[in-house]
Amino acid sequence: SCAVEFRSLTTAFFRDAMGFLLLFDLTNEQSFLNVRNWMSQLQMHAYCENPDVVLCGNKCDLMDQRAISEDEARELAEKYGIPYFETSAANGQNVTEAVRILLDLIMRRMEHCVDKSWIPDGTVRPNGPNHQDIPEAPDRGKCAC
Repeated sequence: SCAVEFRSLTTAFFRDAMGFLLLFDLTNEQSFLNVRNWMSQLQMHAYCENPDVVLCGNKCDLMDQRAISEDEARELAEKYGIPYFETSAANGQNVTEAVRILLDLIMRRMEHCVDKSWIPDGTVRPNGPNHQDIPEAPDRGKCAC
C-alpha cells in the first residue's frame, strides 16, 4: 500500500509541474536503469505532452564507487533529447547549472505559449485567447504548447 500511495503522490506532482530534474545515482546501476521508467511516467502524466526534463547523474563526487560511465548516461540523455549533467548534492557541483538550464527550457516554453496568443493582424490579446477561442483540452489535460 505504501508503493500505491507513493505512485499516487508522484502522478499528482507530475500533473502540476512544468519541468523536471530527473536524478539517478551514478553509484547504483538499478537507479540508472529506472530512468527509462521515470521518463515514461513523466511523459504519461505530466501537464505537457513533452515535458522539459534535465537528466542528472548524482554523486559524481564518489568517483571510486561509480557504476555508470558518463558516456552511458550521455547516450541515454541524447536518446531522449534532453540535457545531461553530472551533479553532486554533497559539494554542489553542477546543481546550479542544471537548474538554470531547466528554467531556461521552461521559460522558452512559456514564451512559445504567449506567442500563440497573438492575433494574425498583429494585435495581441491582453490575457491570451478569449474563452470562445480556447480549443477543447486534449486528453489528460495536456497543454497546447
